[in-house]
Amino acid sequence: MNACSEQHRTMDNLLTKAVSEVISSEHLERQLKSGKKLRVKLGIDPTSPELHLGHLVPLLKLKQFQDAGHKAVLIIGDFTAMIGDPSGRSETRKPLTEAQIKNNFKTYLKQAEKVLDIKKIEVRYNSEWYKKGGLNLLLELSAKVTVPQVLKRDDFDKRLKEGDDLSVLEILYPILQGYDSVAVKADLEIGGTDQKFNLLMGRRLQRIYGYAEQDVMMLPLLIGTDGIRKMSKSYGNFIALADKPEEVFGKIMSIPDNLMVNYFDIFTVGTMSENLSPYESKQILASEIVKLLHGEKFAEKAKDNFQKVFSKKEVPEDVPTIGLEVDEIDIISLLILAGVSSKGEARRLITQKAVDVGSNTITNPNEIINTEEPAILKVGKKRFFRVVHL
Repeated sequence: MNACSEQHRTMDNLLTKAVSEVISSEHLERQLKSGKKLRVKLGIDPTSPELHLGHLVPLLKLKQFQDAGHKAVLIIGDFTAMIGDPSGRSETRKPLTEAQIKNNFKTYLKQAEKVLDIKKIEVRYNSEWYKKGGLNLLLELSAKVTVPQVLKRDDFDKRLKEGDDLSVLEILYPILQGYDSVAVKADLEIGGTDQKFNLLMGRRLQRIYGYAEQDVMMLPLLIGTDGIRKMSKSYGNFIALADKPEEVFGKIMSIPDNLMVNYFDIFTVGTMSENLSPYESKQILASEIVKLLHGEKFAEKAKDNFQKVFSKKEVPEDVPTIGLEVDEIDIISLLILAGVSSKGEARRLITQKAVDVGSNTITNPNEIINTEEPAILKVGKKRFFRVVHL
């Protein structure tokens, strides 16, 4: 491939790979073709200690720009996290304390380092300018945007019409996120499609302060493991970047089939083959995601481990999944979740040695099962369940 073709492929990936909308795509393309090194901003609020695959979507896009020679600017929203982003929410977030926020972001960079070259990235904390500016900055910003402009936002309008509470702090949030773009002189900001109002607020404030407006790039939201809502720690439907390779692999194998196209488009170079079964496609997808987070060696090991665990005793490919948020569970409770009619029936099955977890036959009705690693639960001769830790 010649240099011209490689440049075209790189630009096409930057503009289209896992991208839902760009404002303005024509301007951004001209900027890229001009050879200008852009300041590409991504903000993450530390509202919980763990980054998850939903965060990986913009982190991968930021990496693409970093690899293309642009300056990646990662903003840790340690100030804005005290408010909480109201985007897409139907209720007010519970405020976080400074201590909670500091605890949440202390491992963020280590987790982000799985994807980004942290040594070359510009990391900023937005408390830097908000604490320095204090009340004067807050008053200044409040005077630059009107209440009707903010209330045009769809989720705010919906909450007001339904009679739900909307705090003044929530109204301020998009203004504060927008000012982050002014503070770091962003040329481009990356965010999810639910962030559109906040991203456009950055353009508005840059214009008000006399700067060139940033372009904004909106990425598709990753649907969580429940197959319904966007991936979020709040919903418990997430796969953490800090999860062990075997856990990541097992959780990807348990996602609903309807998520496959979405996940393939975001996390792999190719597209999902129509000639493969969902089970085979999930193995490819799981391997690619583990490779992204842990490297090829761990991806191969996780795949081998999964195949050994789930192929033993001719386990069918399509078996129900029991997803657990706890690290351990007693065997009786697990059997009830698997549909066993009563505790008495569960004890009878155990007495008859008709219950296996992995390669172990359960003989103790008080057995505690560790759920941190995926395992197959076999009840009787023909009933199988995948047990995975969510």
